[in-house]
Amino acid sequence: MIAVGLGARAGTGTAALAAAVRAALVAADVDRAEVTVLATLDRRAAEPAVLALAAESGWRLVAYTAAQLAAFTAAQLAVVPAPGENAAPPPGENAAPAPGASAIVAAAVGTPSVAEAAALLAAGPGASLVLRKRIFDVVTVAIARGNLATGVN
Repeated sequence: MIAVGLGARAGTGTAALAAAVRAALVAADVDRAEVTVLATLDRRAAEPAVLALAAESGWRLVAYTAAQLAAFTAAQLAVVPAPGENAAPPPGENAAPAPGASAIVAAAVGTPSVAEAAALLAAGPGASLVLRKRIFDVVTVAIARGNLATGVN
């Protein structure tokens, strides 16, 4: 299953969101038909453009609070080995690389990672990023591949 994580400025229109997602899918060489979930911050998920994108695409919309995304990001950073180390994450932990953290995003929305953390959370335990966050104008997109049995789908 494929989950698209989305971060955007408040009020971003459907056309800008759709264009960013299309560009990200092309960059990741992922077919739009493989996507089942659009995941984002709860306050973005309530916006008409995000609701429209999910509905028009036929994707389930999953919303996470800033606290959920921040906790996930912190947990991921805790299992990333120091440079030169080759440590494995603890059993049961998501083995994906730590989501890209941004102090600017943290100050604005209360979590240092939205797109990557949302995509990984939605794709479930053991998910991996097939596209690390990419910024398209005012939209940030990340794409994660997960196990169909463990994702939110």
